[in-house]
Amino acid sequence: MRLSSLAIVAFIVGASGPTYVSNALAAPECSRSMELADWGENATSDISVTSGDSCVFPITLRGAASSSEISQKPAHGKLKKINVATYEYKTKARYKGNDTFAIRATGKGPKASGTSVITVHATIK
Repeated sequence: MRLSSLAIVAFIVGASGPTYVSNALAAPECSRSMELADWGENATSDISVTSGDSCVFPITLRGAASSSEISQKPAHGKLKKINVATYEYKTKARYKGNDTFAIRATGKGPKASGTSVITVHATIK
């Protein structure tokens, strides 16, 4: 595997919430706004990505994710699982418009535990 193709993101859970550490080779974190939710509640997020680029989308519900999977693939890009709490979204080259994907994640937080579906609406510029 070539070093330049690696996207490494570490997920560290602290008492006040998750903290994300990435190296210089990882794609930047997606510019986003997210509706806050506890585990067991569904959430939505809006991200913005430049056409042909990629960004990292971390699951930011309070606590820790124990499992996750893609429940809806994007139509105008690719979604790749990096680890249980982090995904990388890459848009198709030259596509501009909207895309949607969803991640089903199970975890436990300070107030609740359960499975949540996070629906992501991407604006591709």
